[in-house]
Amino acid sequence: MRDLWIAPAGPRPVPLPPPAPAGALRRPGRRWWVPLLVVALLAQMACAMVTTAVRQTPTIDEPVYVGAAAEYTHEHRLRHNPEHPPLGKLLIGAGVALADPRIDPSFAGDQGRLGRHLLYESGNDPWRLMLWARLPVIALTLLFGLVVLAFARELAGTAGALTALALYCFSPDVIAHGSLATLDVPAAGFVLTSVWLLWRARRGPRRYLPLAGVALGAALATRISTLPAVPVLMALGAVSVWHASAGTRARVLIRAATGAGVVALAAVAVVWAAYVMVDPRLRWAPEQHVPQVRGLRGLLVGLLPFPEAYRDGIRVQFGLENRPWQGFLFGRLYSGSLWYYLPAALLVKTPLGMLGLWVCAAVVMFAVRRLRPAAPYVLAAPAVLLLVAMQGARDFGTRYAVFLPLFLAVGAGCVLVVRRMWVSGLVGALVVFVAVSSLRAYPYYLPYSNEAFGGPGRTRERLHDSNVDWGQDLGRLAERLRERYPDERVWLVYKGSGVPAAYGIEAGDPRRVRDGDVRGLLVVSDSAAAKATGRLAGLIGSSRPVDDVGHSITIYRR
Repeated sequence: MRDLWIAPAGPRPVPLPPPAPAGALRRPGRRWWVPLLVVALLAQMACAMVTTAVRQTPTIDEPVYVGAAAEYTHEHRLRHNPEHPPLGKLLIGAGVALADPRIDPSFAGDQGRLGRHLLYESGNDPWRLMLWARLPVIALTLLFGLVVLAFARELAGTAGALTALALYCFSPDVIAHGSLATLDVPAAGFVLTSVWLLWRARRGPRRYLPLAGVALGAALATRISTLPAVPVLMALGAVSVWHASAGTRARVLIRAATGAGVVALAAVAVVWAAYVMVDPRLRWAPEQHVPQVRGLRGLLVGLLPFPEAYRDGIRVQFGLENRPWQGFLFGRLYSGSLWYYLPAALLVKTPLGMLGLWVCAAVVMFAVRRLRPAAPYVLAAPAVLLLVAMQGARDFGTRYAVFLPLFLAVGAGCVLVVRRMWVSGLVGALVVFVAVSSLRAYPYYLPYSNEAFGGPGRTRERLHDSNVDWGQDLGRLAERLRERYPDERVWLVYKGSGVPAAYGIEAGDPRRVRDGDVRGLLVVSDSAAAKATGRLAGLIGSSRPVDDVGHSITIYRR
């Protein structure tokens, strides 16, 4: 009787998702270990993220988001950074508001200059302001850990839930990007939350479908790149209603279609609400050029039921995709993009134990009968998002696939549904391997690579940009120069949004003088070195590396 939900009318009872396995640690003597382990895992993750955030200077994207967030919360206008919707920046803006920065309402520059002006030219402390901007994202990242825990517990019991949470909390990519005032982890977490609520809708559609739509809307209102997940989640919503309904086939189909519509309508409403929160009058005066998008893509953008600012953001994204970007993979500098870039980068930057558990998760989700209904919920959305991201023109980092550690942590927890002693032992060993690898990388999570590729110190040889050097170590460089190289002549090629002089770095640009005049210390961001050609490549080749800062900046002596 427990396995059936009796419909009030209709010919067929509908099986419910299976209950948690007996290994869910229900014995009173062991219950207190579960919350203790949850708190311990989240506490170490919080410690790793906060201590990392305290030491890192602004990455390339952060000043743009922080500047736009301050503009939203203090001036209530939509003007800068249309390519990203406002919700994630409103969350960042909550931290910025608590920092109470000085704002210059007369500033009229572009979005890149806006952030630098706020951080370095308005009398604000950039260290303090960036920490406050990052704290809301850190808090949200920790909350998404609870979603991972709850989702995995419903599928695999307490042991599986703790396994999933451990993988999430020790993921170097999640820690790295969850400690920054950026939008990648918030958007991925909202998609995961929506999928979890859709799974719960199999038992209570009326309660959970609107909530799933709200979570999906939060993802859409944070990053436009989550749009490909909309049809997937609408289909999952229809499937959930189908499983929870009884009656004639026609009636069930109508209910399923209605459920999908509820998810979509709730998501659209949240997107509109995010823009109204910034400016109730929805005034839209873009500071930057919005390209024209023609053909079928232009028609589809025009039909989307979103504010004009959102549709212009999509047009800006299409314009960015048409630019001639450069990439760097396994020592090769190339123009354009490679379809296999993201899988290759993930192979380098994901802990080996985590990769093994991801593979096991994909197999188990289809091989174990009781998990098959959950397989589309755990695997479909990340698969679609990954395929779309692989077609993108910007090969800049695994942050474009940061949803994978979230979803596949849930899947990895399901491996423990296979009740074999050797399976439990293997899973435990792999989780410990992941934890050790992650802890060894502290506090350098951004340039992490696994042991097969030499660890964080050698990531620069294979990848660039946000995989290694995103401008985060300017403060560490200033400390290193003061402590080890006082009074030496410094020549700097820095790739980032920080202002070296604001951290006490006095340096010249070696590209603006003759090669013979470049004497002393040559300091080069590793992303700049990876893409170096011409004179800069010659200067690096004729210099001797003597020091390394954060595995993202190399100091040479000439």
